[in-house]
Amino acid sequence: MDITNLKAWEIREKILNKEISSYEVTEQFLEKIDEVEDEINAFITIDADRALDEAKKVDEKIAQGIEIGILAGLPVAVKDNIMTKNLRTTCASKMLEKYIPPYNATVVEKIKKEDGIIIGKTNMDEFAMGGSTETSYFGITRNPRNKSIVPGGSSGGSAAAIAANEAALSLGTDTGGSIRQPASYCGVVGIKPTYGLVSRFGVVPMSNSLDQVGVFGKDVKDAYLALKSIAGFDPHDATSSKRAKLEELNFDEVSLKGLKIALPKEYDELRVKGDEKIRVVFENSIRVFERNGAKIEYVSLPYLKYALETYYLISTAEVSTNLSRFDGIRYGHRAFEYKTLDELYINSRTEGFGEETKRRIMMGTYALSQGYKDEHYKKALKIRTLIKNDYDRIFKDYDVILSITSPILPFPFDSVINSPVDMYKADTYTVPVNLAGLCAISVPMGEVDSLPVGLQITANRFNEKTLFTAAYGYERSANDEL
Repeated sequence: MDITNLKAWEIREKILNKEISSYEVTEQFLEKIDEVEDEINAFITIDADRALDEAKKVDEKIAQGIEIGILAGLPVAVKDNIMTKNLRTTCASKMLEKYIPPYNATVVEKIKKEDGIIIGKTNMDEFAMGGSTETSYFGITRNPRNKSIVPGGSSGGSAAAIAANEAALSLGTDTGGSIRQPASYCGVVGIKPTYGLVSRFGVVPMSNSLDQVGVFGKDVKDAYLALKSIAGFDPHDATSSKRAKLEELNFDEVSLKGLKIALPKEYDELRVKGDEKIRVVFENSIRVFERNGAKIEYVSLPYLKYALETYYLISTAEVSTNLSRFDGIRYGHRAFEYKTLDELYINSRTEGFGEETKRRIMMGTYALSQGYKDEHYKKALKIRTLIKNDYDRIFKDYDVILSITSPILPFPFDSVINSPVDMYKADTYTVPVNLAGLCAISVPMGEVDSLPVGLQITANRFNEKTLFTAAYGYERSANDEL
């Protein structure tokens, strides 16, 4: 039996029942990586020896009857902007090509505490900037569903690792859709939790007020298992909330009956050219909810149409500030040729950063520059508050909001990357969630032209239980109707 084909929760049950050892599971996943990685390139760094050593320790615990964690024996892939002690963390950039952190991120510590096995670090868009995993210094990642197209981004490696059976679970980060969009493109489940539910300590920041660590799995139960292992308050993170706790959910009792669902009418105004076939699949998904007792109504989110511009002004401004630390002096890439201090800064950053990263630094620096800060950045912050208020009003009467995850299908390599505005439009439905600090999940809802498309379900802050109820209820109902 090929263990790698199973869901993470199924593998966990087999380990607990002693049908298979953690060592055998890890060994099989490493064999799968050896088999497919040359084509997929989902990983930047593989930590095979240490993973097998950790798997042995889990097996010893089980043999001795010692209590084990909820991820016991499950190989977990970690996006390469999350710190891992003594294991290279590059952010897929030449700037950090050789950087080895002296400490673990809190989410990594939590995975280890729950007896998860860190199997390696996944490829991504450089410093999480991009929507295709084409901006990585370590090469592109290919979509396991079709190797001629992108897996999405920036967490494309983490999504591809799940779709290619190279890991049981994986971690990503989501600033404006960087988990949900690749989950949609690769046909897996990806969740962006409430801002503050999961610690950001030890995560290399792109945009501090928007970034959130989330998870990928093959199905909703996988995603729940992974998120449960990393959620919780962290005193090391000033943005971590004391409300941070994932409630218990009995999946056997989940029902869509009586669920109140909102469909913002502004989605029609946000339509992207060529999304007609995706919308047909989306409408079919809405009917699944209706047939199973959910109540669906149209609502209005009037400031939604400003979300994309607002997001890019705020995120690039924070990018400009965060990446100023990479100056060629303290750590990271340092140019060999320079005569003055200014040349050291300029040459190190010119050589160390890729084109998309430079573009966003320049955009953010402009937005924060004297004479333009009030006109652009401060105005964007005000619009962000209005968007948040819109969502707060809707969630007083409704449980979840439904939308398409991405309005465009996964695209061929080199087709959109040279047209940044078109790539940014792929985030149309995902960025508002980050601006408002909400939780959202992407679950597969079908295919268009043999390519997967995702359904995005959004819930109010710290209401992940309702989010998982809606997602699992839909997943189960849709599968039953097949």
